[in-house]
Amino acid sequence: MNQHVATARWKTETMGLACLGIILFAGWLIGTTGIGGVLIVPTLTQVEGISPPQALAASSTAFVFPAMIALFFLFMRRIHMRNAVLLAIGALPGAVLGATLVHHLDAHLLLIPTAILLFFGGFRLCVDLYSVSNSSDFVKLPLWALLVTGAIVGTGSALTGTGGPILLSPLLLILRQPLPSIIASANAIQMPVAIASGLVHWQSGALDLGLTTTIGLILLAGSVAGQNFGAIMRPRQLQHLVAILLLGTGCWFSWILIS
Repeated sequence: MNQHVATARWKTETMGLACLGIILFAGWLIGTTGIGGVLIVPTLTQVEGISPPQALAASSTAFVFPAMIALFFLFMRRIHMRNAVLLAIGALPGAVLGATLVHHLDAHLLLIPTAILLFFGGFRLCVDLYSVSNSSDFVKLPLWALLVTGAIVGTGSALTGTGGPILLSPLLLILRQPLPSIIASANAIQMPVAIASGLVHWQSGALDLGLTTTIGLILLAGSVAGQNFGAIMRPRQLQHLVAILLLGTGCWFSWILIS
C-alpha cells in the first residue's frame, strides 16, 4: 500500500503537460456542461501510469474543488436549488456504498448500463428540443424520484470515479428535465460524491492528498472558465455540445467493453 502511495506522490510532482492539459480541459467541460470527469481516471492510468485504485480515489475526491464553484453559481440561480439539494442528499449514502464496494467489485461491468444511458441521453438531445427549455419550463419532480436518482448516481459514480454528472445527465433526461436544471444539478452533485468517496478512500489508505489536491485545483481553474463560457452560449449550442459528449463517451465505453 505504501509503495502505491509513494508512486502516486512521485507522479504528482512530475505530472506531464499532456496530463495537466487534459485535466484542465476536463474541468472546462465540467463547468460548461457538467460532463468531463470521465476523462480523469483514464488520463491518470494511461498517461501517467498511476494504479487504478489510486486514480479512482484521487479522481473521486478531487471533484470537491469544481463542486465548490458550482455551488456558488447554484446559489446565484436558486430556481434549480431544490433538485440539486435533494439529489445531493440521495447521492451521499450512495457514494459511501460505491466507494466501499469499489474494492470488492469489478466496476468494469458498470460500463454496459452506463453506455446505454449515455446513448439514450445523447440521441434524445439530438431529437428533442424540450431539453433546452428555459427555467420557466422547470418540471418539479417528486422527492422520492430525486432521492433515488441521487443514490443511483452516487453509487455508480463512486464505483467508476466519474464524479456523478456522466450518470446523472442521462437519468434526468429520462425524467424530462430541462437542460439548465440538468447542468446545475450535475455540477452540484459532485460535492457529496467527492466527500463521501474521499472519506472511504482515506480510511482504506488509497487516497494520496497531494495528487488529489493537484487534480482538484486544475479542475477548479477549468471549471471557473467553463461556468462563465457556458453562461454565454446559446441554448442550442449547449444542447449540441452535451449531446456530443454523451454520445462520444458512450462510444468510448463501448470500445472499452469490446477491446
